[in-house]
Amino acid sequence: MKKYLFYRVLRSLLSIFLVTTLTYIIIYSLVPRRDIFKSDPMISKLSTSPDQLVDYENTAYGKMNYIDYLDTKSLLAQASNRGQTVTAAHTAVNINRLRQWATRYHYALHRYPQSGNYYATRELPLWQRLVKFYSGLIQVDTPWAIHDPANPKLPRYLKISHDPIVGWSLIGSGTRYKYQLYVNSMFPYLHENIVHLNLGISYPTYAGTRVTEVIGSHQGEAVTHQYTFVNGQKMLSTDDVYTRQYQPTSRQDATARAQYGDNYTAVVQENHDPSMIGTSFKAGLGALIIAYVIAIPMAILMARYKGKWFDKLGTGIVTALIAVPSLAFIYAFRYFGSAVFNLPDTFPMSGASVLASWVSPTLILGLLSVSGLVIWFRRYMVDQQSTDYVKFAKVKGLTDNEIYRKHIFKNASLPIVQGLPGSIIGLIGGATMTETIFAMPGMGKMLPDAILTHNNPIVIGLVFIFTTIAVFSILLGDILMTIVDPRIKLTATGDD
Repeated sequence: MKKYLFYRVLRSLLSIFLVTTLTYIIIYSLVPRRDIFKSDPMISKLSTSPDQLVDYENTAYGKMNYIDYLDTKSLLAQASNRGQTVTAAHTAVNINRLRQWATRYHYALHRYPQSGNYYATRELPLWQRLVKFYSGLIQVDTPWAIHDPANPKLPRYLKISHDPIVGWSLIGSGTRYKYQLYVNSMFPYLHENIVHLNLGISYPTYAGTRVTEVIGSHQGEAVTHQYTFVNGQKMLSTDDVYTRQYQPTSRQDATARAQYGDNYTAVVQENHDPSMIGTSFKAGLGALIIAYVIAIPMAILMARYKGKWFDKLGTGIVTALIAVPSLAFIYAFRYFGSAVFNLPDTFPMSGASVLASWVSPTLILGLLSVSGLVIWFRRYMVDQQSTDYVKFAKVKGLTDNEIYRKHIFKNASLPIVQGLPGSIIGLIGGATMTETIFAMPGMGKMLPDAILTHNNPIVIGLVFIFTTIAVFSILLGDILMTIVDPRIKLTATGDD
């Protein structure tokens, strides 16, 4: 079992790597890079400032790993060495030195259209972009992560201490994050800032924000808390104090420094609603429960009373659910929920804090999966009724209820568990239409939106997340099958 899990986890990681790499190659080799600016309003705003426009475009290409970009200041610093200094003056000596440096390091020299100053770019081959992506994918915070020339005596340590703001926690100095481990009242209660996933910087939508923050940060209205800061001042703040990051001394705010007492003053705002991934997960998990709670009893009754009125009624309902287009079903059910039960017809009407906001989209997601589950599970139950062990149980004198409860349903639990991974993948990752129609701020509609706006980092990040969910859901399904039926043994050579 342990050997199987080890090799299965390795295969799972390999699958994630292959799918993500293939997506990366397709995007960065087939999608024209100029298309990323089609949805960017800054392009038209900077049209009257040619130099700023060139700098903006090349900075964006640099952040997305298309090129290495050096503006004039950076180029002059790189081209200068101990023996010679290169200045911005357009002299023959400076130009010659810039050209020599560019040739040596395989950069192409360009000139800004307005000022005529030089800048340099270097095309990154696809393999190098992939290396940069994977080399920075997992970031581990350590006491040697921060190097601030203006703070050479920065202490470097990790220690457990009772912080005056958040209480007992593992505190770091020299780390990017102040609180490495901490406990609060939010699930899963124990939190960490030691290991972070880096999926790149979002652009052009959510420009300048990390992909993980776009997908994983809370949304909605700001939450205000009263804190007693290090200087003894009590005040209301929307700061998420658990996210305190090191702020270089050169960019230090005096007020924040006085409140927090050190350089860890960079914080994000605390918001009320779940993150995109949290919203999709909650709706998907609720829909999964609804789908199985409806489909399993319905399929059992249809199989048990095969050919009778309940089976015919169930078949009619399932056929109708299959025949009606998903889009029409969503709109019809949304109207029905709003008109009859006064449920919100869009998610933002009442917000994530109101249970009624979740009812219609979650129920619709669940009902859309019911028909497939009923057909598949009914067919399995009907097949089980004609097996030898059922005939033998009838000969022994067991009633139909006993046969179904003790034998058929017990054996049928295996395909239920086996089908869970696919249901999880479909409901959490495939709620595109439902989230769009109900204006739910979830992950499902994020992928097509990112494709339309040519937000390559978001596309790659979502593919990575969806693939990870899919691969490990299947692994979870295998493990659950061994729990349901101990006769199944997982080995490194296969499932027995």
